[in-house]
Amino acid sequence: MNLPAITFAGQAKVTEAGRMPKAKYHFNPHSLKYERAMIPLKNRLLRLMGWLATALVFSTVIILIAYNYLDSPKEKQLKREINELTFQYEILQKRVAQAEAVLREIQHNDDNIYRVVFEAEPIPSSIREAGFGGVDKYKALSGYDNSQLMVETTMRIDKLLKQLYIQSKSFDEIFELAKSKNDMLASIPAIQPISNKDLTRIASGFGYRIHPVYKTTMLHTGVDFTAPVGTEIYATGNGTVKVVERNGKGYGNSVTIRHGFGYETLYGHLSKILVREGQKVKRGDVIGLVGNSGLSTAPHLHYEVMKNEVKINPVNFFYNDLSPEQYERILEIASRANQSFD
Repeated sequence: MNLPAITFAGQAKVTEAGRMPKAKYHFNPHSLKYERAMIPLKNRLLRLMGWLATALVFSTVIILIAYNYLDSPKEKQLKREINELTFQYEILQKRVAQAEAVLREIQHNDDNIYRVVFEAEPIPSSIREAGFGGVDKYKALSGYDNSQLMVETTMRIDKLLKQLYIQSKSFDEIFELAKSKNDMLASIPAIQPISNKDLTRIASGFGYRIHPVYKTTMLHTGVDFTAPVGTEIYATGNGTVKVVERNGKGYGNSVTIRHGFGYETLYGHLSKILVREGQKVKRGDVIGLVGNSGLSTAPHLHYEVMKNEVKINPVNFFYNDLSPEQYERILEIASRANQSFD
């Protein structure tokens, strides 16, 4: 029998298999030999798919763990940048708050000092705080973890820029008023309309006085200066002659001067008018002579000051040619309750 030789051959194949790809053998009882077992293609494919499925599952698990719990170098860099940007936004918020505080102080000074000095109306808060855009303007900033911070900061900056623009326009206006300050000071009525160095010519002041004709208490809207007929009357500020009237009623022969900046003055009961409508006059120019025309009970000058079409007390403007003591004396004389001349 040659069985040992077959067995030896099989062992040789096994030994040889250690240096070759692993293979399976089975003993054929008919040929009394070891024959190599052939694995069907289907089994091979199933085995390959099993290995691939197992590898896929393990890979997926590993990727999920890495994605959720481990950061790549790029992600770490991006997170550092996001943290730095968030920090810078917070610093920007503080700087915006400082700028807002400074702007509020400027706005307060503008409304309560600068515009008051130059007799300009304060800017309404409705204009300073008006809207500047809808929600859609910041739509591009939504959908992020820090959207609220970004939107709030951007809105505050937009509002600040808008308020700065309004304040800039206000300063432009104040600058123009400042350039015309000399003109304004020269135009505002600031002297007495007739020579009155001894302060004795004020007969009746502004306020409720007894009417000389009706003998009832009525509002006297000006100051009466007694003076002889023909006494010179002066323009109390630079301006343009607005109206010249010649009649026998009311203020009789009268002149109204527009000084600008909301101021007008009226000179009534003149005996002679020395100016014409549209004529430019300067403070101290003679515009007419004292008379007794119109509704008047004696020769005198009726003098009025109007600001924005409202009649105000002219005594408050007799400061340019008087000492403080004289001005106090004028105030005392004009405040006496007596009878007016018209």
